[in-house]
Amino acid sequence: MEEKLIQRLESAVARLESLSTGFRQASSSDIAADAPVDASIVAYDDMTAQYLARVSAAAEKIGGKVLDVTKVLEQAFSVQKELLIKVKQTQKPDLAGLAEFLKPLNEVITKANALTEGRRSDFYNHLKAIADSLTALAWIAYTGKDCGMSLPIAHVEESWQMAEFYNNKVLIEYKTKDPNHVEWAKALKELYLPGLRDYVKSFHPLGPVWNPTGKTTVPAPVSTKASPSAPAPPPPPPASLFSSESASSSRPKEGMAAVFQDLSSGKSVTAGLRKVTDDMKTKNRADRSGVISSSEKEGSTGPRSFSKAGPPKLELQMGRKWVVENQIGRKNLVIDDCDAKQSVYVFGCKDSVLQVQGKVNNITVDKCTKTGIVFKDVVAAFEVVNCNGVEVQCQGSAPSISVDNTGGCQLYLSKDSLETSITTAKSSEINVLVPGAGSDDDWVEHALPQQYVHVFKDGQFATTPVSHSGG
Repeated sequence: MEEKLIQRLESAVARLESLSTGFRQASSSDIAADAPVDASIVAYDDMTAQYLARVSAAAEKIGGKVLDVTKVLEQAFSVQKELLIKVKQTQKPDLAGLAEFLKPLNEVITKANALTEGRRSDFYNHLKAIADSLTALAWIAYTGKDCGMSLPIAHVEESWQMAEFYNNKVLIEYKTKDPNHVEWAKALKELYLPGLRDYVKSFHPLGPVWNPTGKTTVPAPVSTKASPSAPAPPPPPPASLFSSESASSSRPKEGMAAVFQDLSSGKSVTAGLRKVTDDMKTKNRADRSGVISSSEKEGSTGPRSFSKAGPPKLELQMGRKWVVENQIGRKNLVIDDCDAKQSVYVFGCKDSVLQVQGKVNNITVDKCTKTGIVFKDVVAAFEVVNCNGVEVQCQGSAPSISVDNTGGCQLYLSKDSLETSITTAKSSEINVLVPGAGSDDDWVEHALPQQYVHVFKDGQFATTPVSHSGG
C-alpha cells in the first residue's frame, strides 16, 4: 500500500511539474503555453487515468470496431480537457460564440454517431453505448437555469441512462462468452458514474466558471457558398443546449391529443404534412450525407432547434430502412412512400408527430420524448424503447407491441388491432385506449399494471398484478 501511495504522489508531482512548464499536447495549439496550474485540470487527468484508461485497456484486448469507437471516446475526453483549459482563459461567450467554442466536441460526437450508421455490425451495442454516452460531455454547455439544460450533474446522469440500455445489452450478451467485453462495459459505466459525475460535482456543479478578464470567443464566419465536390460541413452544436423550449411545448399532451382526435375524425389534416421527396432520399442524394439542408425544409415558423445527438434526418437508407432522427418540434412529419419490406427507426425526437402512411415491416421508437407516432399496419412489431411521454396510434393492425424502459405511453388501438400482443418491461404509466362499442362512443382507457405481487406457493412463485381500482 505504501509503495502504491508513493507512486501516486510521484505521478501527481510529475504532472504538476509538466503543467507548470507549459506542457500541452500538439492538438492544443490554441491553448496558452503559460496557462496556470489548476486543481480542476489535475483532477480531470486523475479521473481519466483511473477510469478511461480501464476502458481503453479492455478495448485493446477486444480490438476491431470496439477499439475504434473507444479511441473516439478517448478523443472526446481529450477535447473536453482542452475546452476546460480554454474556459479558464475565456470570457463567457454569447450563443454564437458558445456554438463555435463547442464545435470540436460536437465534431467528435458526430464522428461517434457516424460509426453506428449503415449496416449493423456485431458490435452495434458497443458503438451505440459510446455514441449515446458522449452527450454527457455537453454538460460544459450549461450557462444557467434558462439555457434549456439540466444542471451539469443531472445532465451527466441523464445522458448515461440513455446509453445504459445498450451497455446492459453488452453485459448480457457476453456474460458467459468473453470477460473482456464484460470488463469493457463495466468500465464504461464507471467512467461516467461515478467518474465524470463526481468530477463535475466537485468542480463544476453549476457549470463552467468563465474568466471575466479573459479573451473573447469569436464565432467563425458562415460561408454562403459551398463547393459541390466538398462534403457538407459538420452541423452546428445543438441550439437546444442553449435556449429553452417554447412555451407551447410545456403542454404537449393537449396538443398531441388534439392531433390524434383530428386524425381519428377523418379531417383533412394531411394537407400540411411534410412529404419526403425523391431528392431527400439517400439513394438519390448527391452528397449521401443524410443531412437535410435548410433549403430542403419547409418554411420555418419558429426558431430552429437541433437535438444534442446530431442533425435532424428523415431519409430512406439503402432502400430498406427509414430513419427519422433528432426532429424537434416538428408535428407534420410523414412517410408515405413505403412498403412491407422496409423498417422505420425513430430516434432522439422531441415534441414531434410522425405519420407512417402504409404497411411496413416494423417500427422502432427509441429515446424520444413527447412524441406521437401514427401508423397503419406493421408486419412484425411496433417497439417503444427508452422513451418518455409518447403517444402511439395504430390505425390498422400490429401483431405485437412492446414497451421497454419507458415512462408514460398512450396506445390508441383500432378495432383491427385489438388482438395485438402487448409486452411491457421496466415501464410505467402505460395506458391503452380502445374504441367504444358504438361509432360515436368515446375511447375507453385501460391502465396496464406496473406493480406485481409475487407469492411462493406449491413450490413456485405465483405472480399477480396489483390492482388500484379499489375492487
